[in-house]
Amino acid sequence: MAGTTAAPLDMLDPERLIQCPLVKHHWIRARRFPYHLVKCKESNPEIAKKFATCPFNARHLVPQADLSNHIMKCNDKAFVEQDVVSQCSESSQEQLNNGSTWQAPPSAEDWETDLLEGSESTFVWGVINSGMSSPISKQNNSLPSRMRPPETLPYSVSAGLIRSVSSSPWNAVLPQQ
Repeated sequence: MAGTTAAPLDMLDPERLIQCPLVKHHWIRARRFPYHLVKCKESNPEIAKKFATCPFNARHLVPQADLSNHIMKCNDKAFVEQDVVSQCSESSQEQLNNGSTWQAPPSAEDWETDLLEGSESTFVWGVINSGMSSPISKQNNSLPSRMRPPETLPYSVSAGLIRSVSSSPWNAVLPQQ
């Protein structure tokens, strides 16, 4: 009974020694094994060409001829398959749970009809849309009587509608006192 529980714990021991699959006289601690494999492949490229890496565990290097047999029997295959199945079932369940049922309400706007009718003119800041092009100064305002709105805007929007910046009373040079 003690022997059966000791074996799985021994497999998890980072200090246990593992034989290198490339060079049989190399014995490496489990915690350093992945690093050793990389260096040993670089140091022994001719031997490394004869081996294939397991698709389920990169620590498994097997002879090329035995790869298909190893894939069929690899213990790590079960973990990968279990992960794939759980991810697929989680994602499909997640899609069902998180699926939004919101739909956009029908719009009463019809841009094509508005263009054809031409009922609304283009918006121009400072110009009242009443058929007449009048600047801001002719609008009703809520300013106190001692204040007045500017007669023109600080820039020109289009020729004829609003005077340019240079003719604005705001740009006049005040006399020095």
